[in-house]
Amino acid sequence: MKRHFIAAALLSLGLATGFSSVATAAQRSVVIVHGAFADGSDWAKVIALLQEKGVQAQAVQNPLESLAGDVAATNRAIDNQQGEVVLVGHSWGGTVITEAGNHKKVSELVYVAAFAPDEGQSVESLTKGKPSAPGSASIKADRHGWLSLSPQGIAQDFAQDVPAPQARVMAATQGPIKASAFAEEVSVAAWKTKPSRFIVSEQDRMILPALQHEMASRIGAQVTSLPTSHVPQQSRPADVAKVILEAVADER
Repeated sequence: MKRHFIAAALLSLGLATGFSSVATAAQRSVVIVHGAFADGSDWAKVIALLQEKGVQAQAVQNPLESLAGDVAATNRAIDNQQGEVVLVGHSWGGTVITEAGNHKKVSELVYVAAFAPDEGQSVESLTKGKPSAPGSASIKADRHGWLSLSPQGIAQDFAQDVPAPQARVMAATQGPIKASAFAEEVSVAAWKTKPSRFIVSEQDRMILPALQHEMASRIGAQVTSLPTSHVPQQSRPADVAKVILEAVADER
C-alpha cells in the first residue's frame, strides 16, 4: 500500500509539472509495438515524453511479415529490458501484444486504437461481419501480397488530424504488411491474465470506435477516450504518454 501511494504521488507530481522526472528505484520500462502502415518512428513524440520522465522506452521494428515474426521481434525487445515491462501496442500491434504479453516480464498491456483478439482469433475473424472502416478502401495490395495505404488514405483516414506535410512523410515511411498476417490466429490472450488499458480513438477511420469500445469492454480494460484519428500518438502524444505513465506507476 505504501509503495502504491508513493508511486501515485510521484506520478501526480510529475504530470502536474510538465513531465518532470518521476523515475523510481523499481522503474518499469516500456516496449512499444507499432502497427501496420507505420514503423517505430511513429512513436517518436511519445518516446521523447517518456524519456523526459526518466522512463526507458524501446520501439520494436516489426517485420510485418507475420504475426509469429512480429511476436518474436517483440519478445527480443522485452528480453533486453532490465525488469518489468509495460507493453504497448497500436493497431495491428494490439494483436502482437496480445500474444507477446504472455512474456513473464510483462506487467501490463496498453492498447492504443488497437485490435485485441481472443485466443483462436485473427484480425480477419475478429472483424468478420463488422461494418467496414472507411480507411479499408485505401488499402492496396502489390503483386507480392504486401498491403500499403495510399497517400490519400493516410491523409484522410489514417492521420487526418496531423498537418498535411507530416501525413505525406508518414505515407512515404510507412511499413507495408503481408496480407496473410491478418489471417494468423492468436494462440494465447495475455489480457486474460495481465491488467490492460485501452485508448479509444473516437474519430478513427481505420478501426471503428464502436469496435474499439467493444474490444475494450470484452478484455476488461481501463478506457481512455480521445477525440483523435487512428494515430493519437501523433496528434495527442501527451495524452497517450499520460496513460502509459499511469501503467508504469500501477501497483496492481
